Amino acid sequence: MNDDNAPMNYQYFAMLPELLSLQRPLSDPPEHDEMLFIIVHQVHELWFKAALHELDHARGLFLAGEGARAAATLKRVRSIMKVLVGQLDILETMTPIEFESFRDRLETASGFQSAQFRELEFALGMKRARYLRTFPDPDEQRRLKRRLKEPSLWDAFLRFLAGRGCAVPQRALDRDVTRPVESDPEVQKVLIRLYRSDPEAVNFCERLVDLDEGFQEWRYRHIKMVERTIGNKPGTGDSAGVAYLVTTLHPAFPDLWEIRSAL
Repeated sequence: MNDDNAPMNYQYFAMLPELLSLQRPLSDPPEHDEMLFIIVHQVHELWFKAALHELDHARGLFLAGEGARAAATLKRVRSIMKVLVGQLDILETMTPIEFESFRDRLETASGFQSAQFRELEFALGMKRARYLRTFPDPDEQRRLKRRLKEPSLWDAFLRFLAGRGCAVPQRALDRDVTRPVESDPEVQKVLIRLYRSDPEAVNFCERLVDLDEGFQEWRYRHIKMVERTIGNKPGTGDSAGVAYLVTTLHPAFPDLWEIRSAL
């Protein structure tokens, strides 16, 4: 850490000494590819943090009625998802044999235990209270419980539309926000009318579709990366691996997808 009286510099601002000391391979002697594996996952968590920061901002903007600024923020999150997909390209340069050289060092560790990824799902409306059991850490529990109980991005968007005078069904506005977002035929009727009469609102909808598609794209690429690396073997931490990951490939905002065939 810099002396308080020293001038600001890049190393101090970015906390580089601390950051660059966190890559600690567990294999002994260190396997060459373990360093890459650690860095990619740590950088994922940093981008998850950035995405959550932006999604919280977008949700607040929708609740405040500032659709244009919310749409610009969603565009930024979509760009973050593209970066995350690109990082999987880097992981795929590692062969199955190279991964197996240090895999046993992971023991029970698994990406399934990423609290920030679960926070992302909750923020988008893909909520499952049972996931809280996976996180015994009090701070992670606190963060996840908060996101479970607060309105998701989709809930904020519906309230934004209602504020613009759209006839969003009251039951959709008053729904139990601890439950996952599900398709609603009455909401779909509202969205279809918007697509046929309100170009500005359509832009907001399409930014949500962009984000949803980007999130699904990352999921799909992650599935193929795991399949390419370990095939159908169980995942780390006794997870079901590819078999489980395939079940997670579904949209966060189903109504925006289901109206496509009606437009």
